[in-house]
Amino acid sequence: MWLDLTFKYTAIFTAIILHEIAHGYAALLMGDDTAKKEGRLSLNPLKHADLFGTFLLPLMLWIAHAGIMFGWAKPVPIDFRKLKYHRKGIILVSAAGIIMNIWVAVISALFILLIQFIPHPYTQMILHMFFLNMAAFNIIIALFNALPIPPLDGSKILFGWSREPWAVKYVNSGKAGLAAIVFLIFIMPEIGRALGLDLNLFRTYLIGTTRYLLSLLV
Repeated sequence: MWLDLTFKYTAIFTAIILHEIAHGYAALLMGDDTAKKEGRLSLNPLKHADLFGTFLLPLMLWIAHAGIMFGWAKPVPIDFRKLKYHRKGIILVSAAGIIMNIWVAVISALFILLIQFIPHPYTQMILHMFFLNMAAFNIIIALFNALPIPPLDGSKILFGWSREPWAVKYVNSGKAGLAAIVFLIFIMPEIGRALGLDLNLFRTYLIGTTRYLLSLLV
């Protein structure tokens, strides 16, 4: 049980930290050094940890046997006004975290294929568990952030570059977006349970898609 939690949490923690660092480096390449000045390009996890998203939420989901675990780190500060090529810059910076998670998932899948050649069965099993969790949770974090709900990356990729008033208002409606995410994760499943229906659409999307993508990788 504790080994399972350790592997899951290590994978989530690694995925969300690398996700934010990728945003920061992409912004730096596009001309914005805000993250660098604030020390957010560091691999020191404490620079990126968010009390609720990094520590409490994953643990709460694990204790509740929610069938899924994920989280987030503190968003890297980005001044989109400093980016070169306004539209392209915003899209690339917003997508950088998702791309990083996909790369880590692919690399983890390659390790899963390689460890089958390790002669020691127990070592092979432990490494398989570790890299399978790394692949799975990096896919989950990528899929979660790809949702077009502010303040997630998907909303910025689709609308963050637009100067239309409705698009600006939508991308900046982060509090309403977080409320929608909480509703999808915690409240809808309870409503469904009371009605005898499976309304856990959030879990279905993340777990179903992750399983399919993992089947393509390993």
